[in-house]
Amino acid sequence: MKRPWILLLNVLIVATCGLIYELLAATVASYTLGDSVMQFSLVIGIYLSALGIGAWLSKYVITNLPKRFVEIELLLALVGGFSAPLLFVCFNALNQHFEVALYAVVLVVGTLVGLEIPILMRILQDKFEFKDLVSRVLTFDYVGALLASILFPLFFLPKVGAIRTSLMFGLLNAFVGIWASYLMAPMIKGVTGVRVRGVIVVALLALGLYKADWLTMRLEENMFSNPIVYTHTTPYQRIIVTSRKQGFQLFLNGHLQFNAADEYRYHEALTHPAMIVHGNPRRVLILGGGDGLGLREILKYKSVHDVTLVDLDPGMTELSTNFPALSKLNGNSMSDKRVTVINRDAMKWLELDDDLFDIAIIDFPDPGRYEIGKLYTTRFYRLLQKRLAPGAMVSVQSTSPLMAREAYWCIVRTMEAAKFNVRPYNVPVPSFGIWGYALARMEPFDPPAKVPSMELKYLNDTTLQSLFVIPEDMGPVPVEINRLDNQVLVRYHNNDWGHWD
Repeated sequence: MKRPWILLLNVLIVATCGLIYELLAATVASYTLGDSVMQFSLVIGIYLSALGIGAWLSKYVITNLPKRFVEIELLLALVGGFSAPLLFVCFNALNQHFEVALYAVVLVVGTLVGLEIPILMRILQDKFEFKDLVSRVLTFDYVGALLASILFPLFFLPKVGAIRTSLMFGLLNAFVGIWASYLMAPMIKGVTGVRVRGVIVVALLALGLYKADWLTMRLEENMFSNPIVYTHTTPYQRIIVTSRKQGFQLFLNGHLQFNAADEYRYHEALTHPAMIVHGNPRRVLILGGGDGLGLREILKYKSVHDVTLVDLDPGMTELSTNFPALSKLNGNSMSDKRVTVINRDAMKWLELDDDLFDIAIIDFPDPGRYEIGKLYTTRFYRLLQKRLAPGAMVSVQSTSPLMAREAYWCIVRTMEAAKFNVRPYNVPVPSFGIWGYALARMEPFDPPAKVPSMELKYLNDTTLQSLFVIPEDMGPVPVEINRLDNQVLVRYHNNDWGHWD
């Protein structure tokens, strides 16, 4: 074999592809199952264990090492390349047993990667001194892992998408396998047959890549009951809009955020109680709410002089302006001259900004993941207090007090632990069921009783007062306080909703 050092480049590519497959599996799991920390932890743990299993199994591969190496490379290309579409199919088909398929795919991919490197080292053992061989192989291995960990979140996932990325790296794996068959041709018996199998694998993956858009659409359509009219993957989330006669629906990472048919109930309840109690709000802060629907309600008040909306994802705030159905629904609120849109992490922004506001509307997604759970901690609420003018009101969307009772009261008690006076309230939203909020102020206050004279679809004096009636089956339960170092709220939320799922 001439220039054996070239074969070391295979290690770089193998390591990059292997980690990409691992990250894809964890991403698909977090999209479909939620709790990204749990999913990434399990996938990483199983993948690393599988590497060990593969390394242990490599000792039983004794003969025809170059041929076995190429065959393993091609098998990895096939399994890894189709891993993302396969997992989406399994999620639709297996439902509650999806985790079995997920961890089986991770186990197989990790085992194949674990087989490759020891076999390659044995192929090259006569070409390098042992110390040089080990150092070079490990160096290429770690550099490949670094490349994957940087490129996946910054480029491949947001720009290429999960399914295309999976198939592209499968093709890369297959080409490397075929390339290796030429580098080691004199050492491979039946090399023509190996190459034919390689061409078949390349053809299958190329066909998958050619049909990737169609495949992605079909798989996602099976996950949603209504036709998909818009999809976009940002560095932060997968945005999907579906449509039916009654209107459209927005999903983030597979979870419904609002239904155009009844979102007015949610957003009127979120915004107006705080605005009414304050009486004369001039400066308003909205954290989250990149859809512009809560903003639409805020801008109905003539006293409002300016609104600052802080939402992490520019893909979401751009959708609110550029997607005609949504911009019409939010009344083109994002284009109002009084509005300033900032795309930043809300907690980091609070730490750096020093403006004071009369109203703070907190419209984050439900705390099903730790990166969201931090925005419901005592730390977050104390940072928020520094941005509140005297007499300021705060309204927080707080999940369902019926479906997620412990999570709801954890949010309320956490705000109280941060020295807020809190009034819990709720509203029926057909698409969600009973939904809960927390109305808060540093000083004691009475709940609102009369709505202002403006166009409202749901609220009137009677329904406004009824929001603050808490039925017995949604009443307080003992809970811990959600702090940055324990994130107990995420566990409450996922356990509560898990009972209903």
